[in-house]
Amino acid sequence: MDFRLMLFFGVGVLFLISAATNENPFLAAVSVAMATVLLCSPVAIPLLHRLKFGQSIRNEGPKSHQIKSGTPTMGGIVIVAGLTLGALFGAELTPPVLLALFVTLGHCALGFADDYIKVVKKRNLGLKAWQKFLGQVVIALVTVIIGRQVMNIDTEVWLPIVNDKLDIGILYYPFVIFVLVGASNAVNLTDGLDGLAAGTVAVAMSVYAGVALLFDLPDLAIFAAATAAACVGFLAFNAHPAKVFMGDTGSLALGGAFAAMGILTQTELLLAVVGIVFVAEAMSVIIQVISFKTTGQRVFRMSPLHHHFELGGWSEWKVVCVFWGAGIIAALIGLMLIMPYGGRFLS
Repeated sequence: MDFRLMLFFGVGVLFLISAATNENPFLAAVSVAMATVLLCSPVAIPLLHRLKFGQSIRNEGPKSHQIKSGTPTMGGIVIVAGLTLGALFGAELTPPVLLALFVTLGHCALGFADDYIKVVKKRNLGLKAWQKFLGQVVIALVTVIIGRQVMNIDTEVWLPIVNDKLDIGILYYPFVIFVLVGASNAVNLTDGLDGLAAGTVAVAMSVYAGVALLFDLPDLAIFAAATAAACVGFLAFNAHPAKVFMGDTGSLALGGAFAAMGILTQTELLLAVVGIVFVAEAMSVIIQVISFKTTGQRVFRMSPLHHHFELGGWSEWKVVCVFWGAGIIAALIGLMLIMPYGGRFLS
């Protein structure tokens, strides 16, 4: 274990001690989530190396990324372990928390299957597109049915800025499916540079911890804060130059957790504001595909969007920092939209 890993391991022990002696469930959950990642990663990384769970780098990707070939992937397992233990340690298992964990763990299992096929079966594309989509739709259907039937979530969608609600009736079901599938795939597309997805998700989930507190959902806020803390802990190993990648195991799970927060606080449209980086990444792929198939021309040098800037001469670290900055600005705008209203529009 090198000095950096020993340092993070020691910090993890301190966080664990803090959690054990802290009576504040919010801070305790954050400490447990971060400590779990900091303590488990130095063990998981060598294990993933021994199992030869290394990342394959596409030949059509940026040439500078070829050096990353063989870097351990599927590190998302420790993120999910951290956020789950943090939530279980600090929050009461209310229906919203249980549903958020179901969405997160369901997407984690889907991502794990995708990574396993890529790494172990040596099939670079992983799950077929229809298989992944079907899994996401099933998770979304279970989520919306439980939300409507067990938690009595109505079919009204909050409209930012105007602070009004629109009842979309039966359309609420496909709407939730679109939100969950879209968010999980968008975060998955964002996970292409060292630390990019972990950092932007940490910012976005921190905002949603605040949103949940505004709506008097403290246990759901603990879940969001634990997720943000697990991402921050993972950055110790995933920031450039990354010692481990989260893989689809982590990115799909984090995308699911992010979408679950929007659905369970009934602020689905706010997801697009707070997660503007994820939206931009996903839209760049959609635009690129449509443009190339219809005109034969590419709008971007390469998609997702972060590769466009890399090929434009930006260093990987510069792209990540700029995108983090954009995520922070979007988070502040999201807070400005929601804070004047608190939970009043839900009453």
